[in-house]
Amino acid sequence: IDDYSVHRNNLSDLCRVGYRWIRQFLALCCYALLLMPGFIQVLYYYFFSSQVHRSVVYGEQPRNRLDLYIPAGTTGLKPVVAFVTGGAWIIGYKGWGALLGRRLAERGILVACIDYRNFPQGTIGDMVEDVSRGISFVCNNIASYGGDPERIYLVGQSAGAHIAACTLVNQAISECGEDTSTWSVVQLKAYFGISGGMFICLLQIKRVE
Repeated sequence: IDDYSVHRNNLSDLCRVGYRWIRQFLALCCYALLLMPGFIQVLYYYFFSSQVHRSVVYGEQPRNRLDLYIPAGTTGLKPVVAFVTGGAWIIGYKGWGALLGRRLAERGILVACIDYRNFPQGTIGDMVEDVSRGISFVCNNIASYGGDPERIYLVGQSAGAHIAACTLVNQAISECGEDTSTWSVVQLKAYFGISGGMFICLLQIKRVE
């Protein structure tokens, strides 16, 4: 009888867990359906808008591409945002910045979303190298797309904020020596890091403890 009661209780607990998972999954599906119209609009804009220049090559690596979001119907050179997307260092992709690019372009700001190698195809050092090349392309070529090279702002989000910050530090260190780089940190008006992982070493120490 005791064994029967134990098995019955275990089965009951398992059913409750399964029910919770099913309920959460259905809630997630409903949430995704509610967001679907917005996703479709952004996808249509990304693939079919004449304002979006997709996969502009900035380097030799396969992921050395960037997307440009060009403001429409305005004259003169536009301020520029060079955006590095997040993705936990493993799923970062330039297309994640489509909504930001669209909204800023509507306000007269040219946006360059820089793609980069992800882990395990690349290390943090490779990601920094890719982003540095992307920034170099923006600094030296953005005027031909209507951007103002004197008003370039670097923005990174999540893992992209970490990579962008590492890129700036690496570039600043290089400029202290015999630097032969094709861009300089002084060419950027400002850097904005949004929800970036800046204390990774401390997280590792806490994990060990």
